[in-house]
Amino acid sequence: MCTGGCAKCLGSTLIPLAVLCTLANILLFFPGGKVVEDRTYITDEVWCFGGILGSGILMIFPALVFLGLQNNDCCGCCGNRSCGKRFAMFSSIIFAAIGVLGAGYCFILSAVALNKGPKCKTEGEWTYPFKAGDYLGDHTLWEKCTSPDNIVPWHLTLFSLLLVMSGIQGVLCGIQVVNGLFGTICGDCNCCRCCGGDGTV
Repeated sequence: MCTGGCAKCLGSTLIPLAVLCTLANILLFFPGGKVVEDRTYITDEVWCFGGILGSGILMIFPALVFLGLQNNDCCGCCGNRSCGKRFAMFSSIIFAAIGVLGAGYCFILSAVALNKGPKCKTEGEWTYPFKAGDYLGDHTLWEKCTSPDNIVPWHLTLFSLLLVMSGIQGVLCGIQVVNGLFGTICGDCNCCRCCGGDGTV
């Protein structure tokens, strides 16, 4: 597959992942699927907007750049017929790096939140009843949370999804870094077809 086509494929995959991460983060503002009376009852990591900012907004920009690479002019750039696509592929490396940072931000926050566990009502007060992820392997500990209902599986499911999806996003952006390097150094095969082997149309 040509470097431009590969980038477009990566971009089309990143868009739905960014949307899903944003939705997962929004749902975390409703512990157990319910509206809480006080914002302090929501797990701290939710307010860091890992899914909305890191794997959402910061991921949209690289995705849009990747999607547009196939349409960039590869036959002319400042009088040099070979630099158009190469420059576009080089710029995609920068945006891919931004994507890796955004995905990494969400991934780390999700891992911390999973290890920490949800904030819930325990013995009449709102606190973090779990330590060092002990609840992950012992479901009987989930009974420590008396409110909101089903807060532990809610927290576990959504942050696990964010962890997995941000991990996938990081890998895809990493692939584009390599793909962009090849495109910058070697050009794009579509350029050969549209411009001819000697760079002429």
